[in-house]
Amino acid sequence: MAVKRYKADADNTIANAFQSNLNTRGTGANAGMADVLETFSIYGRQSSSSQELSRILIKFPMSNITSDRSAGTIPASGSVSFYLKLFNAKTSKTVPKNFKLVVCAVSKSWQEGDGLDLEGYRDITNGSTGSNWINAASGTAWSRVGGDYLTASAYPVYTQTFSTGLEDLEIDVSSLVEKWLAGTYSNYGFGVFLTSSEEAHYSGSNPTDGNAVLGDSGSVLNIPSGAKTSFYTKRFFARGTQYFFKKPALEARWNSVRRDDRGDFHYSSSLAPADDNSNTLYLYNYVRGRLRNIPSVGTGKIAVSLYSGSADNSGPSGSKLKLSIVDDGKDGGVKAAGNTNATGGWYATGIYTCSVAVTSSSQDTAPTIIYDVWHSGSTRFFTGSTPTHDFTGFAQAREPVYYINITNLQDKYNSDETARFNLYVRNKYWNPTIYTKASVDAPNTSIVSASYRIVRVMDAYEAVPYGTGSDFQTGLSYDVSGNYFDLDMKLLEPGFSYALKFAFYNPELSTWSEQRGIFKFRVEDYEY
Repeated sequence: MAVKRYKADADNTIANAFQSNLNTRGTGANAGMADVLETFSIYGRQSSSSQELSRILIKFPMSNITSDRSAGTIPASGSVSFYLKLFNAKTSKTVPKNFKLVVCAVSKSWQEGDGLDLEGYRDITNGSTGSNWINAASGTAWSRVGGDYLTASAYPVYTQTFSTGLEDLEIDVSSLVEKWLAGTYSNYGFGVFLTSSEEAHYSGSNPTDGNAVLGDSGSVLNIPSGAKTSFYTKRFFARGTQYFFKKPALEARWNSVRRDDRGDFHYSSSLAPADDNSNTLYLYNYVRGRLRNIPSVGTGKIAVSLYSGSADNSGPSGSKLKLSIVDDGKDGGVKAAGNTNATGGWYATGIYTCSVAVTSSSQDTAPTIIYDVWHSGSTRFFTGSTPTHDFTGFAQAREPVYYINITNLQDKYNSDETARFNLYVRNKYWNPTIYTKASVDAPNTSIVSASYRIVRVMDAYEAVPYGTGSDFQTGLSYDVSGNYFDLDMKLLEPGFSYALKFAFYNPELSTWSEQRGIFKFRVEDYEY
């Protein structure tokens, strides 16, 4: 599981726009229960130099993220990215083009409120619960009308450019979220609004705070460098929308791919570069069905030695094999040729890993089986085995075509579960040795770079897109049994059927190729 979405627990639109009479401003209006959020700037509607602005407030529960991090559901700081996602809401209003939105931290506690009206701004709080252009909460004014934000250069401030005005907002806000999680800043949520050069121009002064103009009910911001054109109106779906996949989200993404070469162990060869001669092996320490750290190792280092063997051996025999040079810059690996112990390291709770390389010339006869012994001194913790392979050249260019299947696919999944999907992959044109029957089983090919996406069957809506960038959040792991991945069903709206699609990376063409297989399942929200 490398994608987790957190839903907003409060949002609101605040504005100093005129009501329909073009005389009274709706600065006391609240829209905390509206199903859309909007930000805009209007210049010169009421008079030749009038200013009307709208800003978005949105907040997410950091306590949920903290709990998930403590439980190990999401990685530590530096190993996960957080993206703020707001989804475009189609509107009959004019949509601005070629503008930029600012996303920054709100610096004051505010109340969501229960207003709905974003047309006439008639849901006035009148001092009761709810934020508006003037007040952050009942009885508490903003220090500056329009909201208090951390916009100085010392604070994380983000921007996104909108060319057509119909785009979704998606910004990496990891640096700010991590400061909230660390307690460096108090979490009062995000403010979203146009840049100071695109919010409407007004040149004036206020003897009270220098930010609002008293002559206009103290609601107009002093923006002498602002725009003298309008940007009206950019709308996003709010948390109250009926559309499951359009709700505002703070999405955690991380690369959880484990590439375990136990089923694809290759001898070092002059045909392969150093990185490909290295084999990564994993140890999973299950105790009573749960992954547990080895007490004497903890999160430290562990030694790994390789022994020769054959298919009918009951275990390792002979002396430790001499290892080739492997230095991956991590805790694992062999630092000099001829060593017989590789240094493995802790990967996650109960999981240890190491990188090793060995040449077939390190013993008189290349073994068909390699045994990996994980130990500390004379104490052996685990002995694994892996078949061996040699790198070989080909006389023609390859064009791999794969047959794929999900071996444990179910018809239905509960919306509260996290399910693991196991893939069987083989080359479609694999040719076994045939006599009166096939002499070998069809091999399960592990795809080094594979990714998945999920679409809703009813309307082909892409619920989870391919994530093949730096976070690689939809990447597939593999081990001796083949490729696999975990999926949090909370990402999907219950009551619908979905289809899984897969793409494999073709290094020769430097491109991703979507495979032909489609695998369908349904997500249910069981009440009993």
